[in-house]
Amino acid sequence: MTADIPTAEIDRLYESLKRDAEAGGYHLNPDIVFTKDLARGLLTNEKRYGYQACPCRLASGKKEADLDIICPCDYRDPDLTDYGACYCALYVSQAVLDGKPKVRAIPERRPPEAERVKTKTKGMPAALKSLPLPVWRCKVCGYLCARGSPPEVCPICKAKKDRFERFI
Repeated sequence: MTADIPTAEIDRLYESLKRDAEAGGYHLNPDIVFTKDLARGLLTNEKRYGYQACPCRLASGKKEADLDIICPCDYRDPDLTDYGACYCALYVSQAVLDGKPKVRAIPERRPPEAERVKTKTKGMPAALKSLPLPVWRCKVCGYLCARGSPPEVCPICKAKKDRFERFI
Protein backbone atom coordinates (compact mmCIF):
# COMPACT_ATOMS: atom_id res chain seq x y z
CA MET A 1 0.00 0.00 0.00
CA THR A 2 2.84 2.47 0.72
CA ALA A 3 5.20 1.15 -1.94
CA ASP A 4 4.10 3.95 -4.29
CA ILE A 5 5.97 6.57 -2.24
CA PRO A 6 9.40 7.11 -3.78
CA THR A 7 12.41 6.66 -1.52
CA ALA A 8 13.63 10.13 -2.51
CA GLU A 9 10.38 11.65 -1.21
CA ILE A 10 10.77 9.80 2.10
CA ASP A 11 14.40 10.93 2.34
CA ARG A 12 13.38 14.57 1.69
CA LEU A 13 10.74 14.45 4.41
CA TYR A 14 13.17 12.78 6.82
CA GLU A 15 15.77 15.51 6.23
CA SER A 16 13.12 18.22 6.60
CA LEU A 17 11.81 16.70 9.84
CA LYS A 18 15.35 16.37 11.18
CA ARG A 19 16.26 19.96 10.26
CA ASP A 20 13.05 21.37 11.76
CA ALA A 21 13.37 19.26 14.91
CA GLU A 22 16.92 20.37 15.55
CA ALA A 23 16.08 24.01 14.84
CA GLY A 24 13.31 23.79 17.45
CA GLY A 25 15.43 22.02 20.07
CA TYR A 26 13.88 18.59 19.43
CA HIS A 27 15.45 15.29 18.39
CA LEU A 28 14.28 12.62 15.98
CA ASN A 29 14.51 8.97 16.91
CA PRO A 30 18.09 7.90 16.10
CA ASP A 31 16.88 4.65 14.49
CA ILE A 32 16.92 5.97 10.91
CA VAL A 33 15.12 2.96 9.38
CA PHE A 34 12.33 3.25 11.96
CA THR A 35 12.14 7.02 11.57
CA LYS A 36 11.97 6.80 7.77
CA ASP A 37 9.13 4.27 8.13
CA LEU A 38 7.29 6.88 10.19
CA ALA A 39 8.05 9.47 7.49
CA ARG A 40 6.55 7.04 4.94
CA GLY A 41 3.44 6.83 7.15
CA LEU A 42 3.20 10.63 7.31
CA LEU A 43 3.43 10.83 3.51
CA THR A 44 0.86 8.05 3.13
CA ASN A 45 -1.55 9.95 5.37
CA GLU A 46 -0.85 13.16 3.47
CA LYS A 47 -1.76 11.44 0.19
CA ARG A 48 -4.77 9.76 1.79
CA TYR A 49 -6.18 12.72 3.75
CA GLY A 50 -4.35 15.83 2.56
CA TYR A 51 -2.50 16.30 5.85
CA GLN A 52 0.25 14.50 7.77
CA ALA A 53 -1.72 12.80 10.52
CA CYS A 54 0.31 10.81 13.04
CA PRO A 55 1.03 7.44 11.43
CA CYS A 56 0.37 5.63 14.73
CA ARG A 57 -3.17 6.91 15.22
CA LEU A 58 -6.41 6.48 13.34
CA ALA A 59 -7.26 9.66 11.47
CA SER A 60 -10.85 10.47 10.60
CA GLY A 61 -10.07 12.03 7.25
CA LYS A 62 -11.62 15.28 8.48
CA LYS A 63 -8.87 17.80 9.10
CA GLU A 64 -10.83 19.80 11.68
CA ALA A 65 -11.37 16.65 13.75
CA ASP A 66 -7.73 15.61 13.43
CA LEU A 67 -5.89 18.90 14.05
CA ASP A 68 -4.61 17.55 17.36
CA ILE A 69 -2.87 14.59 15.67
CA ILE A 70 -1.26 16.38 12.73
CA CYS A 71 2.48 15.92 13.17
CA PRO A 72 3.90 17.28 15.36
CA CYS A 73 0.82 16.46 17.39
CA ASP A 74 -0.52 18.38 20.38
CA TYR A 75 0.64 15.55 22.66
CA ARG A 76 4.32 15.53 21.63
CA ASP A 77 5.66 17.80 24.36
CA PRO A 78 3.82 16.23 27.30
CA ASP A 79 4.83 12.77 26.03
CA LEU A 80 8.47 13.85 25.73
CA THR A 81 8.35 15.23 29.27
CA ASP A 82 6.67 12.19 30.81
CA TYR A 83 8.04 9.32 28.70
CA GLY A 84 11.07 10.58 26.78
CA ALA A 85 9.37 10.07 23.41
CA CYS A 86 6.19 11.01 21.63
CA TYR A 87 3.44 8.42 21.09
CA CYS A 88 4.87 7.13 17.80
CA ALA A 89 8.49 7.67 18.96
CA LEU A 90 9.33 9.96 16.05
CA TYR A 91 10.57 12.55 18.56
CA VAL A 92 12.72 11.58 21.53
CA SER A 93 14.30 13.45 24.41
CA GLN A 94 17.99 14.12 24.88
CA ALA A 95 17.98 11.60 27.73
CA VAL A 96 16.73 8.90 25.36
CA LEU A 97 19.41 9.86 22.84
CA ASP A 98 21.95 9.48 25.64
CA GLY A 99 20.62 5.97 26.35
CA LYS A 100 18.84 6.71 29.61
CA PRO A 101 16.03 5.82 29.81
CA LYS A 102 15.04 3.41 27.06
CA VAL A 103 11.86 4.22 25.14
CA ARG A 104 8.93 2.23 26.46
CA ALA A 105 5.26 2.00 25.60
CA ILE A 106 3.53 5.36 25.78
CA PRO A 107 -0.14 5.49 26.71
CA GLU A 108 -2.54 7.30 24.40
CA ARG A 109 -3.23 10.83 25.66
CA ARG A 110 -5.72 11.73 23.00
CA PRO A 111 -9.15 11.87 24.59
CA PRO A 112 -12.01 10.00 22.96
CA GLU A 113 -13.76 11.98 20.24
CA ALA A 114 -16.74 12.77 22.47
CA GLU A 115 -14.45 14.50 24.99
CA ARG A 116 -12.51 16.66 22.53
CA VAL A 117 -14.09 20.01 23.25
CA LYS A 118 -12.50 23.43 22.78
CA THR A 119 -11.60 25.24 25.97
CA LYS A 120 -13.78 28.30 26.52
CA THR A 121 -13.22 31.39 28.62
CA LYS A 122 -15.51 30.16 31.42
CA GLY A 123 -14.15 31.24 34.78
CA MET A 124 -11.64 33.64 33.22
CA PRO A 125 -11.14 37.00 35.01
CA ALA A 126 -13.14 39.81 33.40
CA ALA A 127 -9.96 41.83 32.79
CA LEU A 128 -8.65 39.13 30.46
CA LYS A 129 -11.96 38.82 28.62
CA SER A 130 -11.87 42.53 27.80
CA LEU A 131 -8.44 42.64 26.12
CA PRO A 132 -8.49 44.71 22.91
CA LEU A 133 -7.19 41.78 20.81
CA PRO A 134 -7.69 38.05 21.09
CA VAL A 135 -4.75 35.94 22.25
CA TRP A 136 -3.91 32.92 20.08
CA ARG A 137 -2.00 29.86 21.28
CA CYS A 138 -0.08 27.45 19.08
CA LYS A 139 -1.31 24.02 20.14
CA VAL A 140 2.01 22.51 19.09
CA CYS A 141 4.54 24.59 21.03
CA GLY A 142 2.46 26.94 23.23
CA TYR A 143 3.54 30.19 21.53
CA LEU A 144 1.15 33.03 22.41
CA CYS A 145 0.40 36.12 20.37
CA ALA A 146 -2.16 38.93 20.67
CA ARG A 147 -3.56 39.94 17.30
CA GLY A 148 -6.73 39.94 15.27
CA SER A 149 -6.13 36.46 13.87
CA PRO A 150 -3.48 33.78 14.32
CA PRO A 151 -0.28 34.02 12.26
CA GLU A 152 -0.09 32.01 9.03
CA VAL A 153 2.89 30.11 10.46
CA CYS A 154 4.08 29.83 14.05
CA PRO A 155 7.40 31.68 14.33
CA ILE A 156 8.64 29.12 16.85
CA CYS A 157 7.70 25.66 15.56
CA LYS A 158 6.47 26.50 12.03
CA ALA A 159 3.02 24.98 12.61
CA LYS A 160 0.38 26.33 10.24
CA LYS A 161 -2.42 28.72 11.13
CA ASP A 162 -4.97 25.95 11.66
CA ARG A 163 -2.93 24.63 14.61
CA PHE A 164 -3.69 27.78 16.65
CA GLU A 165 -6.60 28.08 19.06
CA ARG A 166 -8.10 31.13 20.62
CA PHE A 167 -6.62 31.27 24.11
CA ILE A 168 -8.29 34.45 25.38
